[in-house]
Amino acid sequence: MPKNIKSHKYHKKTILLLFVLGLSLLVLNLNNISGFIADSVIHPLLGEKNTLLLESVYFGIQDKFNQLEYKYLGKNNPSFTKTVISKKVKLQNVDQMDLNTFTLQLNLPKISGEGEWTPVSQIYFPNQVILAKSFIRPDLTRPYAIVYLVKMDMKKLGVGVQAGTYYPGGTHRVYGPGVVPLDIKNSNSLLAVFNGGFQEKDGHYGMIVGNKTYVPLRKNMPTLLFHADGSFSLITYTGQEIPKDVVALRQNGPFLIENDRVTSYVELGPDTWGRTVTNSMYTWRSGLGITKDGNLIYAVGNSLLPGTLAKALIAAGAVNAIQLDINQPWVRYIIYQSIGNGKYNSAPLLTSMKGGKEYLTKYNKDFFYIYKK
Repeated sequence: MPKNIKSHKYHKKTILLLFVLGLSLLVLNLNNISGFIADSVIHPLLGEKNTLLLESVYFGIQDKFNQLEYKYLGKNNPSFTKTVISKKVKLQNVDQMDLNTFTLQLNLPKISGEGEWTPVSQIYFPNQVILAKSFIRPDLTRPYAIVYLVKMDMKKLGVGVQAGTYYPGGTHRVYGPGVVPLDIKNSNSLLAVFNGGFQEKDGHYGMIVGNKTYVPLRKNMPTLLFHADGSFSLITYTGQEIPKDVVALRQNGPFLIENDRVTSYVELGPDTWGRTVTNSMYTWRSGLGITKDGNLIYAVGNSLLPGTLAKALIAAGAVNAIQLDINQPWVRYIIYQSIGNGKYNSAPLLTSMKGGKEYLTKYNKDFFYIYKK
């Protein structure tokens, strides 16, 4: 092959790699503001239909960047944050969670640690596993799509939900506190916070906390019930009377997994996220699953559809699951370590996530919090 042809091919590949790197950095920077711009600027100016069209194009380009990064740079390594979760735990077999390895059998090149649960240490539970992390790839056509998972031992932990200072009830002029309850914060028992559900306009899914109805409940929807003792349950709300010990309720679309089976909603109908076109968007998605033992599994990842999110959750042990919020600015799992006097160190689960302090001050979107019972 003539030398000038070889040089030309090498030059093209170098330009492509630089192009991918540059655009990836651009997308990464845009992700931190894209959600705010879409909600606060584009949507009011252009309306729902045009905003959806722009989002569809944007997320399609973003997924293409992820594909090119994987193809030419081999980028698909797990990106857990090491700040808070690097301590080793000497395990004791005291009523611990099921931490068996899991798989999806997709015939993908193995990544070290995939499908294996790793303990997340907490000072209140020395030598016990009450949080464990893992990851899995659920899409053979997108080997760069990784779902990160956190399993929570709900025999020892409590869970609650809090409305944000504006979302989801702001359109009804019902505003929430947007902060972890003071009794949880000041007792030094907070362990984790993760994102809640959609805005009211993205499905009109219900939320009630205490005596406040932020968004009215929709019938025939899976509904998370939060009980006064820190426990939870998941029912299909059909208009029945709510038990008196329930202190909060949250809906966020239909089941992704119901009775150990992935439902048809993962591919059909607008209720997978209130707006039809978002069903087919490959983007950051999060979900919440419940295991047969009653433990919670939080799942989050990029370049996902509802169906691939569901596959990851069911592989990890969820028998029932719903989708939570989507898009990178809004999907978050924050781990807290108490330093006493109601103060905490914190770190996000993933290096691509932001936040932590706002849940102890004021945050505009709803969220779930995990605490020591």
